[in-house]
Amino acid sequence: MRNVKSYMPLNTMKTMYYSYFNSIMSYGLPFWGNSPHSQKIFRIQKKIIKIMVRCRSRVLCRNLFRKLEILPLASQYIYLLLLFVVNNINLFLFNSNNSSKTTRQSINLHQPSTNLTVYQKGVYCTGIRVYNNLPLDIKEISNNPRKFKIGLKQFLHIHYFYTIDEYFQYRSIVS
Repeated sequence: MRNVKSYMPLNTMKTMYYSYFNSIMSYGLPFWGNSPHSQKIFRIQKKIIKIMVRCRSRVLCRNLFRKLEILPLASQYIYLLLLFVVNNINLFLFNSNNSSKTTRQSINLHQPSTNLTVYQKGVYCTGIRVYNNLPLDIKEISNNPRKFKIGLKQFLHIHYFYTIDEYFQYRSIVS
């Protein structure tokens, strides 16, 4: 990116970003996005964004992600993880299946109890936690994968989450 930034317009560099970096970064992201190594990848993503916009290394990237309309790594992880959950919804149980009473939590997925940390940080359990933390209006359209994908992308483009913890704190701030 450094080699071509001087003679390429921003939209071409954005295309290069998606073809060379984002395609590799997002491959299998739901499975490795929760690992400690993801922070290294996120730092590389921020460096590339700064190179594309031609700004100094000390500049904060949050507004640059918004300007370029590129999701940070954590937001992409949330996006791909939720698409995995919605596309494989038959693997998950809703709380409404466990109880005959209609409650506020009936639209949420059932969180299994487990003691293994590896299982808790895996795609299945993390997917359930992330899905249950979604705003109600997005959960309600999860039965239509196309609408869900559009609504989720709009939600993530509004908030640009830098970490998965920031995403989980979002609901406690809104509530």
